[in-house]
Amino acid sequence: MANAAEVVDIHKYYDLGGHIVKALQGVSLVVPEGDYIAIMGSSGSGKSTLLNLLGALDRPTKGEYIIGGTPVSQLNDDELSGIRNKMIGFIFQSYNLVAQYTVLENIEVPLHYRKGSPALSAKDREWCRELADMVGLGDRMTHRPFQLSGGQQQRVAIARSLVSDPKIILADEPTGNLDSATEAEIMEMLGRLNAEGRTIIMVTHEPEVARQAKRQIYMKDGLIAGTGVFPGLEPAT
Repeated sequence: MANAAEVVDIHKYYDLGGHIVKALQGVSLVVPEGDYIAIMGSSGSGKSTLLNLLGALDRPTKGEYIIGGTPVSQLNDDELSGIRNKMIGFIFQSYNLVAQYTVLENIEVPLHYRKGSPALSAKDREWCRELADMVGLGDRMTHRPFQLSGGQQQRVAIARSLVSDPKIILADEPTGNLDSATEAEIMEMLGRLNAEGRTIIMVTHEPEVARQAKRQIYMKDGLIAGTGVFPGLEPAT
């Protein structure tokens, strides 16, 4: 099985006015295609920094990140943007929808960032409508975020994350703002996407959410403190 992503001895340091914060201190991780990982850890453990690096939103201080067989740490900004747009889908706790856009327009956003891309084709727009239907919002395509519940907004975010057919979906606390019933719906959707072959890497502080991944990674002090299926966190059946 090929690897969707791999990080090799990744370090990330921040200079805060002469004080060096070592957010990651030598993290190595292999993510096979089709994996489903929950990254856990207390605040300051490095889990969000790792997710940002996996999403090519930041660069490591040293070490290597390989996605789909391509080393990306030394790519320029345009090349990194291309990697993000084509190979990575993002789901955020705060949804990050454009307030003035409709559901359909929000789903379309990543397609507009394709370098050199013309206006969206009829095929593109049909694909976005199909995604809206897939997440149960076929009858809400002209609604704007303020007209949607939190769960519906997260469904838009999931559809948007899929629009470029990415290899990896990165989810940062995807259920953090949702009630229990809506959380279950979103997790069922992520589980279905993984069953269809999508690679999912999720940051969460909720054991009930982490349990639904195939494996959990625990971070502490910028290091991976443990990985695998831990007692009490077996995947849901």
